[in-house]
Amino acid sequence: MSFMKGNLLTKTRKLVKGLAKSEPAWLKAMEHAPPAVFPQSSGKVEKISLPEDPYIKKFFSKHPDSKHEDAILISSFEPPPARVFGWRVLELKEQGVGEEQAMAVADMEYRTETKAKKKAYARLKQIARLQGKTPPPNPYPSVIKEIQAEEDLYLRERYTNPKIIAIAEKMKAEEAAKEQVRDRFRIDW
Repeated sequence: MSFMKGNLLTKTRKLVKGLAKSEPAWLKAMEHAPPAVFPQSSGKVEKISLPEDPYIKKFFSKHPDSKHEDAILISSFEPPPARVFGWRVLELKEQGVGEEQAMAVADMEYRTETKAKKKAYARLKQIARLQGKTPPPNPYPSVIKEIQAEEDLYLRERYTNPKIIAIAEKMKAEEAAKEQVRDRFRIDW
């Protein structure tokens, strides 16, 4: 029945009318209450765009390092700084401020917020040192530094894990054997 067009109801009707199949018991009930027909998509998926998207693009063009410095945490309830920037520009525009001026104000707010975070952590470290304690970890770490900290565990492990050391020694032995074979067949002129 895959070559026939239509849903199950129309296909079964055609088969019954053509005497290719006997009428099933459910056909009359299905004719009285046919299944819902859903609209078919054209196959083209439309891109979702939000009102703040152009301002987010402008934010990233102005602050390209923000993609790496300001983490987008999926499980966080805090929106990323670029989205906050876009919302702030839209909010200022609704209040009657011009687009350029709204972007300048939102940009200034972003810069002051990042500077305040850095100053707060510097002060926190200074207080910890005065008390003779180790400074706490940075509450606003760079994404790059977080990734490097995760990778550092694996980098240290390669020098201490016996399985990895055995694999490295085996690879060195194989490389030495290949070098000996090359030396045997090397012709000195």
